[in-house]
Amino acid sequence: MSIHISANKDEVAKRVLMPGDPVRAKYIAEKFLDNPKLYSQVRNAYGYTGTYKGVPVSIQASGMGMPSMGIYSWELMSEYEVEKIIRIGTAGALTEKLKLGDIVVSIAASTDSNYARAFDLAPSVNSFAPTANWNLLKNAAQAADELNIKYAAGNTLTCDAFYDTTENWWHKWSKMNVLAVEMEAAALYMNAAYHDVEALAMVTISDHIITGEEFTVEQRMLANDNMFKFALETIIK
Repeated sequence: MSIHISANKDEVAKRVLMPGDPVRAKYIAEKFLDNPKLYSQVRNAYGYTGTYKGVPVSIQASGMGMPSMGIYSWELMSEYEVEKIIRIGTAGALTEKLKLGDIVVSIAASTDSNYARAFDLAPSVNSFAPTANWNLLKNAAQAADELNIKYAAGNTLTCDAFYDTTENWWHKWSKMNVLAVEMEAAALYMNAAYHDVEALAMVTISDHIITGEEFTVEQRMLANDNMFKFALETIIK
């Protein structure tokens, strides 16, 4: 058992999906996995293992923000020797090319965070570019074709602050063709780089930074179903 995950090593699959919301983890496990079993509920960050099309898959809640994702994904990689992780979550659109409900696959995760200091990479001195794993990106493209799912792929932004009082803070990121903003992918990608683990983040657009549109809590849950299926098909390849 690790500090924050109360599972024996053999209870966690080598392939893991990581939603931020613990309730969403429970929902995905019960709806999409066969014979899901709860292996951890430390701090109510639920973790489940079941099978999808005969392949063992775990669903582990990450919580919100880079520090929380950093903890749970690190322990999965270092203590449970997980081989593939896909973050599945929601994001805010930074371009008018996207609309509510669209899926974005994160090729790279720009960030305003100092998380890189954990690897002795001070952002002011060294510029580390957190990126997705190429094999998972290829698998995602193949799965999307098979499922006839449309998605956008590109740079995303991982922010430390959910509430930002800086006027038009998003504008310069949008000008650089950053597609969406979320709060976890960069930490996952950095941990994965350090541990040589395959990682990918895919998100559903649940609110729009430019237009102000947003889903309700209920709409967020339902809108994510296509992405959950997309992620599962990607991770079992």
